[in-house]
Amino acid sequence: MAFVSELIGKTVTDVDGERVGALKDLLATRRGKNPHPQITAIVVKGRNADRVIAVTDVAVLIAPGIPLKVRLKDLSPYTPEANELWLVRDVLDKQIIDMNGVRVVRVNDLEITRVNGSMYLSNVDIGGAGLLRRLGLSTLARRSTERSRQGRAGSVISWDDVELLGSDQPMRLKVPGDKLVELHPADLAEIISDLNRSESREILETLDAKTVADTLEEVEPDFQASLVEDMANEKVADVLEEMAPDEAADLLAELPEDRSQELLKLMEDDEAKDVRKLLAYPEDTAGGIMNTEFVSARLDWSAAQTLEYLRQTANEAETIYYLYVTDEAGHLLGVFSLRDLVLTAPDERVSDFMSDRVISVNLLDSQEDCAQVVSKYNLLAVPVVDEENVMHGIVTADDALDKMIPTAWKKRLPRMYH
Repeated sequence: MAFVSELIGKTVTDVDGERVGALKDLLATRRGKNPHPQITAIVVKGRNADRVIAVTDVAVLIAPGIPLKVRLKDLSPYTPEANELWLVRDVLDKQIIDMNGVRVVRVNDLEITRVNGSMYLSNVDIGGAGLLRRLGLSTLARRSTERSRQGRAGSVISWDDVELLGSDQPMRLKVPGDKLVELHPADLAEIISDLNRSESREILETLDAKTVADTLEEVEPDFQASLVEDMANEKVADVLEEMAPDEAADLLAELPEDRSQELLKLMEDDEAKDVRKLLAYPEDTAGGIMNTEFVSARLDWSAAQTLEYLRQTANEAETIYYLYVTDEAGHLLGVFSLRDLVLTAPDERVSDFMSDRVISVNLLDSQEDCAQVVSKYNLLAVPVVDEENVMHGIVTADDALDKMIPTAWKKRLPRMYH
């Protein structure tokens, strides 16, 4: 076992002991089904130029000095293939996504292992010991590893869990798409925020529309816009349909007007209608930040009927913590909580257990007004009505507080209204 950092700079000599140069890089490629790339060549920095030497011409790779099997004049030229990895140039210091720790980390070193006489790239070192070796402090690096409570677990990632996106791209852990989907959207958002925008877009391209939508909702609209800048309109439209209408409206407001209109045309009619409605109001009003997806019930429904209706429709609502009672024309008549519904006898009517004292805000009330109402009455959401008391949507607590507290803090608030 050896590390790339310990091999770089070592003197390379031919079979007669004549100096060829210093080791500058190593090349590796996958062979067959083995996920670990095999070392195929070394790159030696000479006086006048770099020389690529096949590993078959190397007598011993892991040694104080690296001797060759042949004389310098007898070396056969080695032409690297396009799919070969240059470990120092392409991999070292690149970023990877650590799926276990859900973080972006840097490749500090690479471990090489001998198997049946051949050398393979086995592990990626992301820990502090790798940095110490890079500084020439190998002894201190070993002591650091030995003293670490976790040992090498957590600081070393097997190469078969790593995929290189390209020589000018970061590396990310190679996981099936369903594994990425299992990450919480907030974790995915944190990951893409740690990468540059082109790298973030690369990650989003691998995800389905629903996962992209959930992830985008965790970042600011201007960053959302940059991430979908080069994304095909058809996919962006699919993503917008999966987003809450208020979030979709915020994103569209950040895009050029002509593209926003084109995306609205590509969206399903119902979803586009909701978003257009929000865009018609100033963005800092209740109408501009409300979500049009909510659950309503009728006065004459029984608790059992309401529960059954909830099972069929609640997956489309922003929140089911509150259920609003409306008539056929949409006038707001009352409200009750999910707790009220669950604890009520199945045959009891909504009109018997609802509260008709409903706190609401008007479509043109400011976002600050919404925040004050939410805070004063300790609400998780507040209904939005017009002058005739027709309900148009709800403003959730996090949207109401959006401009009053930092976004980073707001995203850490527990989402109890889900």
